[in-house]
Amino acid sequence: MQDSLTAFVALAIVLAAAVFSAALIVALGPWLAHYAEAKPNARSSHKIPTPQGGGIAVIGATLFISGGVLFFLGKVSGNAWPLVVILAAVLLIAAVGVMADKRPIAPAPRLVLQTFAVAAVLATLPPELRILPVLPLWAEPILLLIGTLWFVNLVNFMDGIDWLTVAEAVPIAATIGVIGLFGTLPPFAIVVSLALCGAMIGFAFFNRPVAMLFLGDVGSLPIGLLLGWLLLVLAGNGGHVAAILLPLYYLVDSTITLLRRAFNRELIWQAHRSHFYQRATDRGFTVIEIVSRVFIVNVALAALALATIALPSRTTDIAALSAGAALVVWILVVFSRGPSRA
Repeated sequence: MQDSLTAFVALAIVLAAAVFSAALIVALGPWLAHYAEAKPNARSSHKIPTPQGGGIAVIGATLFISGGVLFFLGKVSGNAWPLVVILAAVLLIAAVGVMADKRPIAPAPRLVLQTFAVAAVLATLPPELRILPVLPLWAEPILLLIGTLWFVNLVNFMDGIDWLTVAEAVPIAATIGVIGLFGTLPPFAIVVSLALCGAMIGFAFFNRPVAMLFLGDVGSLPIGLLLGWLLLVLAGNGGHVAAILLPLYYLVDSTITLLRRAFNRELIWQAHRSHFYQRATDRGFTVIEIVSRVFIVNVALAALALATIALPSRTTDIAALSAGAALVVWILVVFSRGPSRA
């Protein structure tokens, strides 16, 4: 277990972030009610105007708690620049989210600002850390930039119904935290993952169906950036297969949807109701039925990811990837067919 980061400290970080996130939402409640309202339209899954901006509390709690813990434990003394850079990148992409919540942003400037934020986060990775060693050294940063940009946006795309981002972010962040405690992940990544997990749990009460509050782009974009960075750190420290398994449902649903929309010559950046989970609501699934299935699949994917770390071997990796792929195919088929009710 990591020095200074015991199971007790980890639990304390999660609880502190959860309480701080929930307290921020309550304190900011009157302001959030007027920050930006998500009004229903033909592509929405909600029926009444709903405040958004809960991501302000989630990101605020994540940064405040993780920063405080890291400084208290002395984990960044003399080398605080990665913390500062990631803080600046998260704030930049959150600002992009604020603008998007208020009014639509043209795709080009939105992508440019996101690229700056992602590039800054990638610059904090140690130079010796290789995530895709099969690629030439010059090609790896380019592919990582494109892949992380896609991941940030797919988290944003998938934030379409109550609790769905909670059902995705909590298992990923919690699993990375557990792997870090018993593995070789840097303390910074462990603390951020635990704080993000707790902050999302604090937000979950207000986002439960029928939601009183949405994350907004101010939440989904920086959450995607933080999760993407954590997965890269995990992959770079020997957890390549685990880093694929943890977000596998999100990756497959979003990628298939993007390819299908591109094939149909649709504008891929426009809002739509083409994701498998969105089609599931149209076919008769309730929000709780959808989210509970996604959460169960994500917990199973987390267990498979943990197995690849605890029992490292090619056989374990192949078996875990096969089982994970089968789980994701199963949930996509279920969502496509709709519920079978007696």
